[in-house]
Amino acid sequence: MNTIKIKFPDGSVKEFEEGISPLEIAQKISNRLAEEALVAKVNGIIKDLSTKLNNDAELEILMFDHPEGKETYWHSTSHLMAHAIQSIYPEAKFGVGPAIDSGFYYDIDINSVLTEEDLVKIENRMMEISKQKNPFKRSELSKTDAVKFFEKKGDNYKLEIISELDDTKEAISIYDEGDFTDLCTGPHVPDAGKIKYVKLLTVSGSYWRGDEHNKRMQRIYGISFPKKKMLDDHLLFLEEAKKRDHRKLGKALDLFSIHEEAGAGLIYWHPKGSRIRNTIETFWRSAHTKNGYDLLYSPHMGKSWLWETSGHLVTYKENMYAPMSIDEQDYYIKPMNCPFHIMIYKTKLHSYRDLPLRWAELGTVYRYEKSGVLHGLLRVRGFTQDDAHIFCAQEQMEDEIIEVLRFSRYMLKSFGFEDLNYYIATKPEKAVGEDELWDKATKSLIRAIEKEGVPYEMDEGGGAFYGPKIDIKIKDALNRQWQLSTIQFDFNLPERFDMKYIGEDGKEHRPFMVHRALLGSIERFMGILIEHYAGAFPAWLAPVQAAVIPVSQNYFDYAKEVYDYLSSKDIFVELDLRNEKIGYKIRDWETQKVPYMLIVGEKEKESKTVSVRQHKVGDKGSFSLEEFANNLSEEIGNRINHN
Repeated sequence: MNTIKIKFPDGSVKEFEEGISPLEIAQKISNRLAEEALVAKVNGIIKDLSTKLNNDAELEILMFDHPEGKETYWHSTSHLMAHAIQSIYPEAKFGVGPAIDSGFYYDIDINSVLTEEDLVKIENRMMEISKQKNPFKRSELSKTDAVKFFEKKGDNYKLEIISELDDTKEAISIYDEGDFTDLCTGPHVPDAGKIKYVKLLTVSGSYWRGDEHNKRMQRIYGISFPKKKMLDDHLLFLEEAKKRDHRKLGKALDLFSIHEEAGAGLIYWHPKGSRIRNTIETFWRSAHTKNGYDLLYSPHMGKSWLWETSGHLVTYKENMYAPMSIDEQDYYIKPMNCPFHIMIYKTKLHSYRDLPLRWAELGTVYRYEKSGVLHGLLRVRGFTQDDAHIFCAQEQMEDEIIEVLRFSRYMLKSFGFEDLNYYIATKPEKAVGEDELWDKATKSLIRAIEKEGVPYEMDEGGGAFYGPKIDIKIKDALNRQWQLSTIQFDFNLPERFDMKYIGEDGKEHRPFMVHRALLGSIERFMGILIEHYAGAFPAWLAPVQAAVIPVSQNYFDYAKEVYDYLSSKDIFVELDLRNEKIGYKIRDWETQKVPYMLIVGEKEKESKTVSVRQHKVGDKGSFSLEEFANNLSEEIGNRINHN
């Protein structure tokens, strides 16, 4: 028997018999590894543990704690769920059932409208099937045989997918698990018995392939884990996330609303929400001015020529709204700000002495999103981008990237996000621009991020078609990761718009262009902030920073005096003159998550003081009115003005 060499992640190399599987290798290493192994990475490609190894290879055996281990586990659970559904609803037809960031879903077409009770029934059936420990078995079919199989099954959704596959380039694979067979590229866990603890979370409406013109289906979301404690902890996390849902808190705290009858995905900012937004934008403008940016304002629409030149009408049209005919010309409402900034650049011929130019705009843009993906503030159709563009010479780009990295950290940490993760995304398969430019830009990103001394990961092939980028993701109070800041090169637009500057050599050169967003969009950032703080904003962001509460009508006059004084200090304050008991008012303002409550009665009136209660802390004692105002103003000012 021939032998092959297997290299492990620690660098060690061992010899095994040709034809051995990753699972058999795991069994030779340890019983625990074999028990917990879910999938293998062979020469960087995810494979079933049953895959036969016939050549030398690099091997990594993945368990649930690895991201691709989780993905495989959850994808296999979606198949197990489909099996359970088929056994309960024999008429069921299946769309797609992928793993997602936190669990899985499957789109199904059945005759019944599913309820929560039905989800429990499906869960129980899944556990019955799991105990049978049916292996996931992969088979490969020709396109003709695959069509015959699913025609016999009567599954038109799978037939549609198969019709689009090119079996000359890749095999068409199916997986059997017991008496259930599904079209799938895999891989899967070794057997259904690996799936121990499952919770089906919700069922909602969906459309086949996300197109509202297609058949309406039902989408079941779920989660699964190999250990009960993992599931229990996750369900507690979901409960906490539910309490923090920005849509629920936005309504409870009277921050914003969305009116489907007036236009889906469009945000109506209420007075309190507008106060927070104004604070964010004021801070943003001040910080940008201090950090060498000039502020721009640009139109909300432009002629079709602009979008033809930029390439948006070719690459992005499905996300743009239909044109408006004005003076027999087509105008489009803008999905991006960048072409407008370029038009300003081109109003004169620039010298190398002018560069770098740093131009920033809080520009409202409009993009068509399908109704099924709209989600509160996090996915909308009209939003204000925290947008900026840097035009620089090639020799300036590394320093500019370093500066943007520093500025990004400053901005994100100012809002309370300390845990940041950095990713460098490189050239994708389809891209514009010369390889030399991509190489120089990518290396400049790497050098810049290494000079800043922050850890990063490479996202190979994850760049935009027009340039490499750095993505910065934050973690919120629930340890969820959010994509916010992006620093992105663009080789496309400077070429398309024939941008130039005169270099030190007196010749024309093409400037480098960097797209840069720090907060992403104001709407999405606000949604993330609401959930991060659970609606209890720090004083500098709070829409109401203090509430003045007289203990009875006898002290309305003094309460009004306190209110007027704090208002004169530019503190957001509200005066509670409701004819309610003091205990009720305190509980209500605690629910409204106001940072400070100022209780005033006889003692406070005589001594010109306020009795202070802090949100979630309670009684802080008595302060002179001037002392409290100075302390709060300092607390607010330290955050807004620090650098």
